Amino acid sequence: MAEVAVIGATTWGRTLGRLLVNKGIAAGIWTRTEARAAELRREQHERLSKAELPNCLSFTHNIDEALDSAEFVILAVPAQSMRQNVRKIGDHLTASMILVTVAKGLEAQTGKRMSEVITEEVVPGLARRVCVLSGPNLSTEINQGLPATSVVAGEDIRVAEKTQRLLDSPNFSVFTSDDIVGVELCGALKNVVALGAGVLDGLRLGNNAKAAFITIGWGEVVSLAAALGAKASTFYGLAGLGDLIATGNSPLSRNHYVGCELGKGRSLGEITASMSGIAEGIDTAMGVHRLAVELGVEMPVIDLIYRVLFESVPPVELSVRLRSGLRPEWAP
Repeated sequence: MAEVAVIGATTWGRTLGRLLVNKGIAAGIWTRTEARAAELRREQHERLSKAELPNCLSFTHNIDEALDSAEFVILAVPAQSMRQNVRKIGDHLTASMILVTVAKGLEAQTGKRMSEVITEEVVPGLARRVCVLSGPNLSTEINQGLPATSVVAGEDIRVAEKTQRLLDSPNFSVFTSDDIVGVELCGALKNVVALGAGVLDGLRLGNNAKAAFITIGWGEVVSLAAALGAKASTFYGLAGLGDLIATGNSPLSRNHYVGCELGKGRSLGEITASMSGIAEGIDTAMGVHRLAVELGVEMPVIDLIYRVLFESVPPVELSVRLRSGLRPEWAP
């Protein structure tokens, strides 16, 4: 059906699909239900002019139709459902396809990166054809035609370069990296730091406090990444610092929003129940906590965010720690 199959009708999946069709590339989106596919077709038909419709996105719930003739498969599903979705489509994947994960999270129960999850569920021959796209990519701005950049990384740099050529466009500049571990950790763990930054904004502690919190928290992330074999330089590039700045400060960020609402006194359950999208940092906080314990890496700031989310520690505790200097010896 399409040269590019996007698995998942998430906001980011639809944004990438539109970027591709605007380049003249055939792209289709696989949805969870036929009703959802019909709804998206109807919305698109109402939004576009007759002249635009011939080159628009296609939507289907038929997996055979979605993956027929696809050269690239973009996995745009939430991190916690990645394994389940890869299992659903596994029998339809071929050795000639390139798999691109765009989910920014760690699997909560294992702490595994999305490329690790995918390679565990596909045939061995596809393992080196998996790459990851990550960067400062707030989809609302991209949909408005505002400029953005991103990074695609893979174990095989040739696969990353091929994906870069697919996605690169005038308003969406894509760079390549061979540090797939680092790029994935950047995308996932900046969401956890952004949750904490949002808490500080909700508590109205000011930009000085938030800057200190983000800096110290990101230092902890780099320490964990080094233990996992990632390159420290990746964390100060677009996939790392660039994404952290965007997500840790923008009201368009779901993770920042959740943190901000926590700081205002709302419960996590109430906040997530009111949201239409998913804040990946919540479950990722569980995954990174597991990793830090397994590796013996001290991450007091990240641990504090975890305990605010899952152990009923009041968000104001972040204020207490900041006023005391966030010294590592205060970690429980």
